[in-house]
This record gives sequence, structure tokens and C-alpha cells, in this order.
Amino acid sequence: MYDALIIGAGPAGATAARLLASAGWSVVLVEKSEFPRRKVCGEFISATSLPLLCDERIRGEFLRSAGPEIRRVGLFAKKTVLNTRMPPASGSISGWGRALGRDRLDTLLLEAAVQAGAALWQPWKAVQIERTGDRFACTLAAGEKRETLSARLVIAANGSWEKSPWRPETRAHRPSDLLAFKAHFQHTRLPSELMPLIVFPGGYGGMVHSDSGRVSLSCCIRRDVLETSRNAQPGRSAGEAVLQHIFQHCDGVRDALSPAELEGAWLAAGPIRPGIRPRYADGIFYIGNAAGEAHPIIAEGISMAMQSAWLLSQRLLQAKDRAATLEAQAQAGRLYARDWRTAFAPRLHAAAAFAHFAMWPGAKRLLPVVERFPNILRWGATLSGKTAQLVR
Repeated sequence: MYDALIIGAGPAGATAARLLASAGWSVVLVEKSEFPRRKVCGEFISATSLPLLCDERIRGEFLRSAGPEIRRVGLFAKKTVLNTRMPPASGSISGWGRALGRDRLDTLLLEAAVQAGAALWQPWKAVQIERTGDRFACTLAAGEKRETLSARLVIAANGSWEKSPWRPETRAHRPSDLLAFKAHFQHTRLPSELMPLIVFPGGYGGMVHSDSGRVSLSCCIRRDVLETSRNAQPGRSAGEAVLQHIFQHCDGVRDALSPAELEGAWLAAGPIRPGIRPRYADGIFYIGNAAGEAHPIIAEGISMAMQSAWLLSQRLLQAKDRAATLEAQAQAGRLYARDWRTAFAPRLHAAAAFAHFAMWPGAKRLLPVVERFPNILRWGATLSGKTAQLVR
């Protein structure tokens, strides 16, 4: 019998496991994939989340491996190439965020959770969850093997587009669905401290210096635009078609990557489903993208995942008797859901507005305004949550 069973060992799940295990809870962490793994992700971590990386099991390796501090935010759209100062995070140990590849970040956070005392089942997949009285029975599968674990509460930290026994089937594909792509490049011309927003017909994206000299390019593109682009470029992979589409409509990206070398293969995932989802329902707590997802245009996915884990951990640790009773769990769930909405709903609304504006065909007519007033980018970074210190 564990106090908490956490499904998914990404930044949200591993952070929750570490915080609860460090407080003396018995925690089991279930992850279906083997690490290290590559993931479709922008890789940027805002300065507002750096307090969650100050654990002695994490800090040294993160500081050694992460990319340079991101002190400038920019915009690459058509012929527009501009940048301005990134607003610093108030009260942070560092006013500037950094990026670290998910293959390294996820492994680092998971190892810290295990060192804190969390039990790990990897690679095992949760295939069934049943509640009996005040406990859950979770059936795990690894090939033909089956095992059942018991816990007082369950925390779902799995990805937003992954099927799970507690989530209904996703809706049918639509032409307007956003599909996510990511690739790493070496030897680019992108300035080391700059993170530009990329805007192109039918999508948006971003670039940032990550670890080991790599630059990460991640983007979202409408399904119908991708199909049109692939039809116009027979023989190219989806990722190659996306990159050529961006090159055709974004001089800044083409110039930054013209001398670059692709490292590894393109990754793809989706469709992404931005929006607010239940944070507590039927006795299960949700964190990370399982609780809610912002349009990736604001580059806050990792930070929101880790911060949501911190919010939930604070409420669970405040509950009496390790939230052993259903009443205590329900109270913690209500408070956490309120905390989550207060902290993240403004970011999601801002991200949706930015994304729809970026993909609006008429947005190109307003580029001269942004060029004249580049501090609009600082204002956007502030609205996205890069200055408000949540974790103390």
C-alpha cells in the first residue's frame, strides 16, 4: 500500500514524486517508456521554475548541462527579424530561464525522485484502475506480465494526447488540428541568448539554444496546411516539409539554419488539445498537461508541468494523515483545482489569444507595428507567466 501512485515520469510526475517522497510519503512512480527518451517539446524552462531545480540532486547537473541564459525574446515572421530584452523573473534566484533537452531533463528529474525515496516501475504501463473503498488498485502491464499495485491516491501525469483507462477517447481528427514537430540542429547562427517566436502561415513555433551546443526548433502546424505543404513537396518527410514551409515564409529561420546540420530525426506528436481539463475527478488528481495545456506559443509547458506538481504537493502535504481519508482527498482536490486555475488560467487565455493572432492571415499587416514597438514582445512574455514567481 503506497500513499501515492503517480502515472507518468515526465517533469510533472517526477517532480511530484520527489516532493512527496522527500516529505516522507511512500510513493510509486509508473512510467511506460524507457529513459532517456526524446520528446516533442520546446525545452525552455522559465526562471520562475528554477527553485524546483535547486534540489542538491538536480542543481549541479542542470547548471552544467543546460543551455545559456535566455535574456532576449524575438520575432521571426516573413522578413521581420527583431528582438528585445526578456523581462526578468521577480524574486527568482536567477532572472533568466534556460533550456535542457528532454532526453536529459526527464532522466535527471526521475533519478532525483528515486534518490528521494520513490519506487519506480519502468517500463510498465497502467492499463486499469479500480477504486475500492479508500484505496485504488492499479493494474500494470509490461509485455505479457501483469502486476497490481495499491495506493491511497492516484496522480495522473501522463501526456495530454496519450490514451489512458481514465480518459475518454479523443475526438476525431479535424483539418484545423495542430500537429507538433521538433528537431535539433548544430552549428546555427542563432544568437545564444535569444529565443525567437516563429510565425508562418498555418502555424507558429520557437527556437532556443539547448544543451551540448544544440538548437531546438519546435513548432505547431495545422493539419490541412501540412497536407498542402507535403503535396507540394513529394518525397519529403513531414518534418522536412514543415521546415521548407517555414523557410519559405520566415527569413529569420532560414538565415539562422542555413549553415546548420540536423541532429537526429524529426519528431512529431499530436494533435495538441489546448485547454483546461479537470484537475481532480473521481478520486484522481491531474497534473501537467493532463490537467490543462496552453498553446506552446508561450513556451511554458515544462514550467507549468513542474509548477502544477508543486501546487498539488503543497495541498497534499497540508492534508491530515497524508490525505488518507476520502474527505481529505476531496478537500485537497478542490483547493488544488482552485490554485491551478488562479495560477495558470490567465496563461492559457493569453496563449490562445497569441496563437490565434499568429495564425490569423491578417496578422502580417500588423508586423510594422511590432517592429516599431518591439516591447510588445516583453509584454507578451510577462502575460505568459515568465515574471510572476509562483514557487518559493
